[in-house]
Order: sequence, then C-alpha cells, then structure tokens
Amino acid sequence: MRVLYVYCHPLDDSFHAAIRKEVFAGLKQAGHEIDLLDLYAEGFDPVLTAQRRRDYHDPARNRANNEAHADRLMAAGAMVVQFPTWSFGPPAMLKGWFDRMFGPGIALDLSDPAQARPMLMHIKRITGIATYGRPRWQAIAMADPPRKIIKRYLPWFTGGHAIVRYHALYHMNIATPTQRSRFLAKVRREMSRF
Repeated sequence: MRVLYVYCHPLDDSFHAAIRKEVFAGLKQAGHEIDLLDLYAEGFDPVLTAQRRRDYHDPARNRANNEAHADRLMAAGAMVVQFPTWSFGPPAMLKGWFDRMFGPGIALDLSDPAQARPMLMHIKRITGIATYGRPRWQAIAMADPPRKIIKRYLPWFTGGHAIVRYHALYHMNIATPTQRSRFLAKVRREMSRF
C-alpha cells in the first residue's frame, strides 16, 4: 500500500527523527511504499493567503492552488501523521496543511453546502503519532485536540471507513530513556502490522 507519511518537526536530530526512523523500518518490513511529506524540509507554506481563501470554495481553483500535495494525498491508500503537540495542538505548519488539503475539490465536496460529502474514500488507514510535553491528564483536561483531529476529524473525510490508530507519548519532557525506547519499539511494532 502507498502510505503518505506527513511528518512535521523542524529538527533533524530530534526524538521525532528517531520515531520516524522506527516507523519507516516498520512500514518497510510490512512491505509498504512510503511517500515522505516532510513539511519543514519541503518548505511547505501553511498560510491561507487572501487569494487562496477567495479560491477556497471553487473546487477547481482550490485544487489547483494545492495541486502537488493534493496529488500525493489522492495517490495514497493510507496516511501516517507524525507531530509534536505544542500548546495542546498540532504545530501551525501541520494545522495549515490540514486547512489547505481538507477542503473543496480535494477532500470535501461542497457542491451542496447543506450536505458536505467526504472525498477520500480511498484512504483505508490513518495513524497519528504524537508527543506531548505535558501529562495525559492535562491533555484530557484540554479535551486533547490532537487526538480528536486524528481519531474523529480526519476519518470523516474517508466516509468513516478508515481504520484509525493513535500513538502518543505524554509528558515527554520527563520521559526516561527506557520510556522513550519502549515508545520507539511500540511504534515500530505497530507499523510492521500496518
């Protein structure tokens, strides 16, 4: 299966880079083809400019404004989204990618605004991999928006048919080397079963 791997971290020597290495190993072990979309490395522009906003409700123009990334999304059978959680949300870079990709002509049919319809029926699996600087109870107290984006928002665009998983390392700022190693092993194991 072709997996669109949406990766969002600015540092190439971070713990997220180590996670990505393990996820790659697991996906390759399972025989998947990986399309790495490294938002920072590719210089993705997350800004919804005035012109892009004007074009947003025109499916053809919206798709044309986002063509390179939209084509990659449409070619995928699955998605892995990996990111740190900042201020109890995804990084602005990733939020901007969601804003631009999950719109009319790409992931959403708004030809009848009263009845929006999903357009990513070809996506069969979605996995989110996130880290949090704070403990899980604090994320829950804030309603854990990143978890909801992965487990509720993105699957809607697949018609609710995608198999969804979410793997999170909470309170990473004080995680021990053993806890980090266990998390790395867990994501590799899960991706080898993807």
